[in-house]
Amino acid sequence: MSRGNPVETAPHVLVIGTGSIGERHTRCFLTTGRAEVSICETNDEVRSRVQDLYDLRAAHADLDTALSNPSGPPDIAVICTPAHLHVGMATRLLEAGIAVLCEKPLSTSLEGTRRLAELARADTARFSMAYVHRAHPLHIAVREQLQSGQLGRPLEVIMVSGQHFPHYRPAYREIYYTDRATGGGVIQDGLTHMVNLVEWLVGPMTRVAADCDHLRLEGVEIEDSVHAIARHGDVMVGYTLNQHQAPNESTLVVICERGTIKVETHRNRWQLVTAPDTPWTDHTIQPLQRDDVFISQAHCFLDYVAGKRPPLCPFDEGLQTLRGNLAIMTAADTATWQDV
Repeated sequence: MSRGNPVETAPHVLVIGTGSIGERHTRCFLTTGRAEVSICETNDEVRSRVQDLYDLRAAHADLDTALSNPSGPPDIAVICTPAHLHVGMATRLLEAGIAVLCEKPLSTSLEGTRRLAELARADTARFSMAYVHRAHPLHIAVREQLQSGQLGRPLEVIMVSGQHFPHYRPAYREIYYTDRATGGGVIQDGLTHMVNLVEWLVGPMTRVAADCDHLRLEGVEIEDSVHAIARHGDVMVGYTLNQHQAPNESTLVVICERGTIKVETHRNRWQLVTAPDTPWTDHTIQPLQRDDVFISQAHCFLDYVAGKRPPLCPFDEGLQTLRGNLAIMTAADTATWQDV
């Protein structure tokens, strides 16, 4: 793809790193029926397994080989490596004129983000963060409701979530999760999704205090539970997340001047109430499979690269959430309020 030219048909997507999330992106981009997919995976066993499972254009053992392939470089790259590698890879790919979808978080520090910002903000660049909650139909509906102005200003947000991480990521002891330096721990792994979602709904985090601890997950010492209180401008926000409870549940409450919204993703519904002592009005959707929002995200990114829509999560919003991640970890470690 020449720099700045939108991709119109069957773009070549290179998925870099095919662990759990990389394999999901591979499968979901293929499911769109709109792309050819190659992979880049340094682990021979993992690469061979994924290559056997899917109809791939190619499977490469390193990025140099993938980018110098005789058939030409990819049009799109999906970065699914540990977080400390994201900025360097994204910089190289954007310099080569390749569109980038980068998994969360943007990084584990601010190092290198100034140069990446210059590249990502260019008119000819295509860059988006893969904060997949923005592709969830419940969250899209709630954002539209908030932006309509019918409920007035948001005043408070409360988000409570938890799941049994070993059930969904059995290899958590052997991957990036074990170390903050590689993007591990509940703050950078799970809470970052929640923060990015709330920022999308009510605006950026500006101050935060937090507490975190390792309470339950076996075989690791990294924090698996976090409580945070924050200000997103004038909006008061509370976050609670653990990665060891049995139920996989998430509840989001947005209290506005003229009504309250409640989102229960585990019940496939959002609710609205606008007067005291009146029942909730339910808005339900059909139950989703785990891949559904990732397929929607893939469609959105392909549309963005084709010039049909803006990115789901632009660079600056991913950078803002990274600053929030760093502030939350510092706040928890020092027992102080931190400005974002």
